[in-house]
Amino acid sequence: MDSQDPNLPPDDAAPTREAPVDERAGSPADAPKPAAESWPQEPFKAPGPPAPPWHPSYLFLAVVSTVSLVADIWTKLWAEKRLDAYPGMIQLWPNHVAFVLAKNRGGAWGLLQGTSENVRRPFFLLVSVAAIAFIVTLYRKLHQRQKALRWGLPLVLGGALGNVFDRIRYGHVIDFIDVHALYKGHDHHWPTFNIADVAICVGVGLMAVDMFTSKKGLATESSEPHPPASAPPAVEPKP
Repeated sequence: MDSQDPNLPPDDAAPTREAPVDERAGSPADAPKPAAESWPQEPFKAPGPPAPPWHPSYLFLAVVSTVSLVADIWTKLWAEKRLDAYPGMIQLWPNHVAFVLAKNRGGAWGLLQGTSENVRRPFFLLVSVAAIAFIVTLYRKLHQRQKALRWGLPLVLGGALGNVFDRIRYGHVIDFIDVHALYKGHDHHWPTFNIADVAICVGVGLMAVDMFTSKKGLATESSEPHPPASAPPAVEPKP
C-alpha cells in the first residue's frame, strides 16, 4: 500500500484557482484611493497685491468749499447793489421771508456787537482761522464710510471762509436773509443771515448725522460674528 506524502493535499480536496488578474487594471498601487477627509473650502488662490489705502479727496474738499464760498460772495455783492437803494427790501413771502441788507459787526446773534473794533476783529479772525485748521485736520482723518461728514466739512469750511472774507474786507459781515414766523399771534424773528450761515448750518447738521451713524456702524461691526478660519488644504500622501 502506497503511503501518501503528508505535505501534498489530499486527493479529494478541490484544487484552488486564483482569480484572473486583469493586466489592464494596473498594479494595486494604481487603484483609486479614498479622498482624504478635509474641511469644505474653495480652491486655493494666491493672494494678490494689497489694495491701496483709501484717502479723502482734497479736490472734493476744494470744489465743495469753493462753490459755497463763490455762492456766498456773489449773493452778498448782489444784496449790496440791489438792497442798498430804495425801498431796500424785497418781500419773498410777506410777513415771513424777505431780503433786507444788514451789516453785522458781531458774531452769531449779534455776539460782541458793541465791543471795540480793536478787540472784536482780531478775536473773530483768530476763531475763524482755528475753525478752518480744525476742519482741514478732521478731514484728513476721514474714513470711507463717513459720507455725511465728507460733505459737511467742506460746507462748513466754505461758509467760514465767506464770513472771514467779509471781516477782512469790511470789518463786518453782510447779512440779507430775514425770516419771521407767526406763532400764537406773536411775531418771532430769526436773526438776519446769509448763504455762508446756511452752508455752516447744513454742514454742522451733516456732522451731527455722521456722529450717530458712525457710532451705529461701529456697534454693528463689533456685534457681527467673525467667520472661523478655514482649514488648510489637505495634502494627499504620495504612493
